[in-house]
This record gives sequence, structure tokens and C-alpha cells, in this order.
Amino acid sequence: MQFSESWLRTLVDPDLSTDALAHALTMSGLEVEETDPVAPPFNGVVVAKVLEVARHPDADRLNVCQVDAGTGETLTIVCGAPNVAPGIKVPCATVGAALPPAEAGGAPFQIKIGKLRGVQSFGMLCSARELKLSEDHAGLMILPEDAPVGMNIREYLDLDDTIFVVKLTPNKADCLSLLGVAREVAAITGAPLKDLPGQGAQASTIADTLPVRISSPDGCGRFGGRIIRNVNAAAPSPRWMVERLERAGQRSISALVDITNYVMLELGQPLHVYDLNRLQGGIDVRFGRAGETLKLLNEQTVTLDETTLAITDASGPIGLAGIMGGDSTKAGLETQNIFLEGAFFFPQAIQGRARKYNFTSDASHRFERGVDFAGNVRALERATQLVLDICGGQAGPLEDQVAKLPERQPVKMRVARAVKILGVPVTEQEMSAIFTRLGLPFTLTDGVFEVTPPSYRFDIEIEEDLIEEIARIYGFDRIPANPPVAASEMRPTQEGRRSQHAVRHAVAARDYHETVGFSFVDVEWEADFAGNDNPIKLLNPIASHLAVMRSTLIGSLIATARYNLNRKASRVRVFEIGRTYHRDNTVASGELSVGGYRQPLTVAALAYGPVLEEQWGAAARQVDFFDVKGDLEALLAPRAARFVKAEHPALHPGRSAAIEVDGKRVGFIGELHPRWQQKYDLPQAPVLFEIEAEALFGRDVASYEDISKFPPVTRDLALVVDQAQPVQVLLDAMLAARHDDPACSVVQSVRLFDEFRPKAGAASGSLGAQDKSVAFRVTLQDPSGTLQDETVQGAINALVQRVEGFGARLRA
Repeated sequence: MQFSESWLRTLVDPDLSTDALAHALTMSGLEVEETDPVAPPFNGVVVAKVLEVARHPDADRLNVCQVDAGTGETLTIVCGAPNVAPGIKVPCATVGAALPPAEAGGAPFQIKIGKLRGVQSFGMLCSARELKLSEDHAGLMILPEDAPVGMNIREYLDLDDTIFVVKLTPNKADCLSLLGVAREVAAITGAPLKDLPGQGAQASTIADTLPVRISSPDGCGRFGGRIIRNVNAAAPSPRWMVERLERAGQRSISALVDITNYVMLELGQPLHVYDLNRLQGGIDVRFGRAGETLKLLNEQTVTLDETTLAITDASGPIGLAGIMGGDSTKAGLETQNIFLEGAFFFPQAIQGRARKYNFTSDASHRFERGVDFAGNVRALERATQLVLDICGGQAGPLEDQVAKLPERQPVKMRVARAVKILGVPVTEQEMSAIFTRLGLPFTLTDGVFEVTPPSYRFDIEIEEDLIEEIARIYGFDRIPANPPVAASEMRPTQEGRRSQHAVRHAVAARDYHETVGFSFVDVEWEADFAGNDNPIKLLNPIASHLAVMRSTLIGSLIATARYNLNRKASRVRVFEIGRTYHRDNTVASGELSVGGYRQPLTVAALAYGPVLEEQWGAAARQVDFFDVKGDLEALLAPRAARFVKAEHPALHPGRSAAIEVDGKRVGFIGELHPRWQQKYDLPQAPVLFEIEAEALFGRDVASYEDISKFPPVTRDLALVVDQAQPVQVLLDAMLAARHDDPACSVVQSVRLFDEFRPKAGAASGSLGAQDKSVAFRVTLQDPSGTLQDETVQGAINALVQRVEGFGARLRA
């Protein structure tokens, strides 16, 4: 909401400075975002009348003007403006005047006596741009004929005014007008609210009326209007109206449009003017019918349906009710007879309709939030007075059809409850005074207020709304800021569990960027990336391509990767933590279950492109399976994970694995399947993993172990096994021996460091055509003493015996 301070003070004039008034409004919940001066500082500029204009003797584009600036003598001023003419009144900067600088931060421009091509000039005739009042520099700023010569231009144009920009919350629809803000100021400061001009009913001089019917009372509760004939639609809008509209952010268009905009800003009631000669029959307010179309004032053609409230005549729709009028009945400069309309539309009948057609309007902004259903007659009378004063004409009787109005239910507020919530001892007398100042009728019985909201307050429905009104007018700045008084309790931390916040930071520390995707996805994603032919469908999807609930996060990550690749990003590393949705009645720890649907929290990540950003210290290479596997192992540490060969519909069948933690399968990892790489137009295959978040939340509590003072011993163990034998099985068997076989108690670690396979179909030394050689590095250490050769060899032999059961043998 934007308005000028001078306009506001015509309605209520508290004894406060501009800054104090802005602070008072802010502390009452009407946040003043900006207070901007109407014009920059300048002085020495007065209203002047051009008496004579003659061509400059030595310059074709200059004129020598004789000017009356109210100084008692005629001034000679040289002027180059194309619109200078005898008889006009313009701003004149006299000698010694200081004009605004040409550029921000510059020095003021001083007016001195000077010579222009040999002719002395005693001042300067000004354009609006030179005074920084607008960007219009086509010529001099022409003032009205009644402008008093010699009057200071700042006083004449009220340039010492201030523009207030107020940020309103959606519930304060009553403050979308000067009258509403004035009510608030009066309640806050105690200053009296002045009467608006033109309060009385306008006399009818003709008997013409227009038939009106309200066929949809659930959408339109009240509809009023009157005929005004023989208006001069081309009459100019008065300067004071144009000035107030411009300072409220409205552009002057024509007298009739300016009047409706002015009354809407002044009283909060949107109005509309129809060209009476273009109307066909009477007006009917009804909901639209399928297939009906309407060309609006903004030249947009819309198709109506049964949910859109329309203003119609015999030809069909002529306007969107509460949103915008139609082009076919608009009033133009040639219009002579008009129908002036002001109505009340229920907010629920207007909400969302303008956005459905991809635009909004000042009228819809107000009707969506609630317009005073008792104020349309007042606004029509005010607009009628302005039309007759500015455009002339004869007005007919005002017709006001009332079909259905909102019922204002009393709202109760307990004094004790209000004091408890506010935290300050506001007395019943203070509360009564606040309600009185706000114009809220009330009764008080046994510590309970019963307040009936007025017609313009749609925001008062429950007890808390009244408590908020008490707090606003009492003053938020008067409520002390006290520290919390609740007991502070130190609770034990769960060392064996990480928070979601910690996991998020851990993944980000591995150089992944977090993304947030929709829980609704394309049904095609579910089929491709999850092999899900029966996804959970939405009853009312927000878009056709977001019709099912996701059971995997892969689709969102692939879409994010493509988005970045299409914008020339060569390296993408992203992750997401979110819920996935499955048809399952079994619920694991940490999961949600609603109506037989399982909703586990899931973590997924994707890496694409180079392992590192290009640099001189490391050779460039593309990210592979083992890079992402290392990231995942670091996230799970100190817990160990097993990677078991398995197939997944989204992943490459030979470059993917299932993830197992503590014997439970918790996710998968691998390269994207070549089929989906080609389908989704990815130059390279990204590597990704998806894992249940619960596996990352849990962690082993660290325990202390002595560091051995005795040196470790390493032995390399080369084994020959069938190529089909998974290495993980051998590794698991040797690691298990550390706990099962006393001879292996000195084994500290077993790590695979080499694998060799002969060429396809050919033997190599001790390796058959179907064999492979795998080499493990075994580290042995005894914390109680130096290892002896017999102990080391006994441990190695025990390890070899463990793997012989899987067809392994020592390589010769």
C-alpha cells in the first residue's frame, strides 16, 4: 500500500512528525518499508507567467522571453524549450536558486545571471525533469491557469510531501485504502478521524435505471449502480487528483478511470464504469458457462468455466466479476452515457481466479481479501459526486440490489487469556478503550469481551485475533523482552547416532551440493529408475508430469544433472535427503507409515564429470564407481559396508552393487544404465548411490585401544580362484578368522591390492583360462611383544585354510 502523507493527513492529522508517524504505524503491525520525499531539495523556484516570446537575434533555437515571476518587475529569460508560448504559466528558477544536481551525489545547480549568445538571462524556465519531478523533458512544465504567480513551487505543488510505502500482511485488507489506514492512525494516536468530502447522497436529476439481477448470490452478495448521462469523458482530471494518484503509484489515464481508481484508493471499494450505449439489456451476475469467452481491458481473451463469476448482459460475459472489465463495454473518451457499478463479491468466489488467467489486478487483490460489504453505496455516492464535478452530466437514482451478505458472528475474548498470552498486565479498562478506538462494538461480562466485527474487518474470527488487536494498539514496543523462564535441562547426547543435520554436512563435505526435489514425479521416471509399474498415484496432481509419488530419488538427481549440463556445467556432484514412498505395511525403525504406505527417509547422491576440478597437481580423469564407493565408505565410517553384486533397473548390470550394513541390504551403488544414459541424453554415465538414511544415522561409539609398541609385519598372499568367485567372499572369510581362530588373533587387517586375469581363452603359467589371481596384503601385529616367524606363518596358514573351502589355492 502506497500513499502520500499529505493525503492521509486530510483524513486524520495526529500531532506527530513523519518519522514518528512511520514508527507508530510499524509498531502497530503496519510495517512502513519506505518513506520517500516527493521531490529532492531545491529552492528559489516560483510560479511565473510568460508575457512575451521573441526569437533570439543570433540563435534559431532560442527565444527571448519576458516573464512575470511575481518580483514586481519583468524578467528577461532566454529559453530553448519548444513549447514556450505567451500566456502559459511555468516554474521559474530565479537568480540565486539552487536546482537538483544532474547526477546523484553531485553539487546543486546554481542559477546566476548569464549571457546566452549576447542576451542576458535573469533566471531559468524549468521542465519537470530539471526539477527531478519526472523524466519528462519534452518541454517546459506547464502549470494550470489558476496557479498564483510568484508562489513558491514547492508550496503550490505540495513538494514537501512524503510517500509512505506500507507492507501489509494478507489479513489486513481493511488497510488497503486511505480510510482504513486513517482508522488505524486514529486508533493508535487518539487523533480524531475527519469526515470525508461528499458524504451525502447525490440528488437524482433523471429517472433512468438499468435492470440488475444477481443469479449467483453465493458469489455476489450485493450489486449497486447508477446511470449518469451526458458526461464529458474527455474532461481533464484535476491536478490534485492526478498528484495523489501518482504518489500512490497509479498512472493518470482519463477522468472516468482516474475517478474509480481514486475512490478505490480512498475508500477501498473497487468500482467500474461501463459505456451505457454498449450494454445490451440489463446486467446479470452469474457464474460462467463452459466455452464462453471474454476479451478483457488488458486485451487478453480468456475462456470462462463454471467456477468463474462473470458480469453479463444479453450478449454474454462483459467482465470478470471483481477482477477486470471487458473490452466490449469499456468507457472511452467519446463516451457520453455511463453506468457506474460498485459491488460486493465473496472472497472465495474471487480467490485464485485472476492467477488462473496469469494476471492480477488491484480489484482482485482487494476482493480476494475482503471488501467492506456495507461500503459500496458510500463509494458510489462519492464517485458520482466526482463525476458530476469533473465531467458534468445528470445522475439517475442509485439502485442497490442486496442478495446475500456475510453474517458477522460475535467473537469472545477472555481477559485472563489475553493477559497470559501478552505477558503484560493490560487492564479491562485499557482493553475497552482499545476496542472503542478501533470501532469494534463489544460487551463485557464477567471478564469476557464479546466483540462483533464490523463489515470491513474480515480478519477477526477467533479469540486470538482480538488478542492481536490488543497487542497492536497497546504497542509492541511497550511489551518488554524478557528472557525465557523455563527450566534448563542438560540431556545426554546420543553418541551412537548422528542427526540429519550432521549427515547433510558430512555429504556436503565430500564435495556434493544439496538439492531439493518434488515428492511428485513423472510416472516414466518410476518405470525407468525404480522398475515400478504400479506407483502411488495422486488424486489431484498439480501437473500432468507430476502425477505419482516417488519411490526413488534418482529421477530428481538425473533431472538436476541434465539442467546443469544444459547450462555448460562440466562437473556435477549433487545429493538429496528426502522421503520416498512405497506400498508396504511393514515399517522399520525411523520410518513413517500412513495408511499402509511406507515412507523411509533416503539419501541419494550423483557424481558426473571429472573427479577434481582441473588443476596442475593431478591428472584429469572421469569419476568412476570406486570414487563414489570411497565417498560412501567415508560417510559410513567407522561402520563397515559390504558391496554385493546385484542388479538394479537404473544401473549398469556389470558396474553396480547392493550395499549391506550389519547384514542388512540398505541401498545400491553404480553407474547409470547405458539405456537411460542414451534416453536422457547424457554424454557420460554418472555414478550414483541411494541408501536408507537410517544406515547413516547410526554409528559405532569409538572405543580406546592401546597402540602397540612393537613393529607390525606384512605379508602378501597371492591366491588363485575361479573367475566367477567373488573376492568379497574370500575377504569376509579371512576377516572372520581373526575372531574365530586363535592363530589369527594377531591379524590386524587384510586388504586386496591386485587382481590379474589371463587373456580370454588362454592359460598363463599356473593360471587356467578360467582362473584369476588375487593378491591380499596381510598386516600382523602383537600388542604384547615382537612377532616370531612361527606365529606369523601359523596365521598365514590359517588364513589359507579358510579360503581353500572356496576353491582358492596359493599361487605357485
